[in-house]
Amino acid sequence: MYDIQSRWKIENKRLVYYGLRRKEDLFRNTVKLSSAQEKIISSLPKELSVDEKRTLGELMDKIVLESSMKRVIPKSLDEATFCRGCAANDFIIPGIEFDEDGFCPICTTYEETKGLKSLLPVMNDFPVSTSSRFDVAVFYTGGKDSTYLLYYLSKVKKLRVLALTWEIPFMSESARLSIEGAKKSMENVEFVSAKINDSDLKKIYRKLYALSGNTCACPSLAYVLFYPLLVENKVPYFVAGNEPAQVMGLYYNHMAPKTAYSFAENAPMNFMYNIFRILTLRPPLKSGQFQSLATMKQLYRGENIFQKAAGYHNELVSNIVTAIKEVPSLTDPLRRAVRRSSRTGNIPAFVQVDLDWISGGVYDWRKTKDIIIRECGWVAPESVSKGLHTSCSIERCKEYTQFIRFYNMQSTMIPFSALEIAIAGRNRNLPRDEALREMKKELGFSLEEIGECEIMKGYLK
Repeated sequence: MYDIQSRWKIENKRLVYYGLRRKEDLFRNTVKLSSAQEKIISSLPKELSVDEKRTLGELMDKIVLESSMKRVIPKSLDEATFCRGCAANDFIIPGIEFDEDGFCPICTTYEETKGLKSLLPVMNDFPVSTSSRFDVAVFYTGGKDSTYLLYYLSKVKKLRVLALTWEIPFMSESARLSIEGAKKSMENVEFVSAKINDSDLKKIYRKLYALSGNTCACPSLAYVLFYPLLVENKVPYFVAGNEPAQVMGLYYNHMAPKTAYSFAENAPMNFMYNIFRILTLRPPLKSGQFQSLATMKQLYRGENIFQKAAGYHNELVSNIVTAIKEVPSLTDPLRRAVRRSSRTGNIPAFVQVDLDWISGGVYDWRKTKDIIIRECGWVAPESVSKGLHTSCSIERCKEYTQFIRFYNMQSTMIPFSALEIAIAGRNRNLPRDEALREMKKELGFSLEEIGECEIMKGYLK
């Protein structure tokens, strides 16, 4: 008796894999089928004739195999098989493949990915601006990563910082207290907050919930709100401080190719683009300005033709862009600001601080926590050992909805927290034992709906 291997699914005359394959097949997640192959596979499980096996060809053994060889997907962490090197396992990432030595593809591709620092230009030092009241701006949530970034820019580098906070309805109490603590302890930071009215926000959230199963739109809606303010104040740099595991997770989720991580340093490509701008009577772009324009344009235009042609699709951003269209007037100021800044060259450069580098080699959550509590008045969430995402009260809901959609093969997007906690463990940003403890006690990997989902649903009523 033969069957199709677990996590493969026929879609539009193709086989699609919902999982993370071995190193040698890492991104070979789709296989085109002939009509004859599709007919045979659709009829499985069954015995196969010699002619049918010949028709299936290379699909035999790896994808179509004897039923006894079909993987069983675990229904809990207790049943899961864990990677020998990190916290990855086949429950939180169903369909993950291990090599002969028991290592997952996140571990076996360490050498190939350790240089993937950012999709943005990396800057750890910034000049003092002579044309603005601010040297840099940051999107500040009150979480651990953005607080550490604010600490570095304000207290270590002594820069004038514009801290921008989007007041989401699900901000955790610890994040609110942390923002108040930062206001008291950072004299050279100007804090600005903005809130979308509930009527418009619910329109966006309801559409996003229908598409994604959750309402998580950070930081995209914050960009929509604050980019015009950055342009108006001529802020030279808009600084991101994403945790290293978050940045690398895009690669393993097939949302960003390796070339995207080196685009900022691709001198010939940037030169050709600037020649085009000069020919169209617009000023050439400095490092980070292309990334700023591309990010903001995507929020009202959607993915560009190059992304689509290359086969890289960010489902998360795509769904947010679709949801934003429920309130067309929201993006009008953004569109005008993008056009004005592109025409004048007054574009805040979108850059990334390397948290590993500024931490002395490894961004260690335990050390970071101690620093920001002492220096910034940061307030830890109730789960003091939590290492990922500390600013939102429905974070576990997002984790649950991403997980359950992927587990049920309704989305090819691997849950971000599943990738991030595995990568953080591999890179020693989070000790493996702590990663395992957080996975079991703090994160939303469950086959049954978790309580935090009621908070989100309650707001949508």
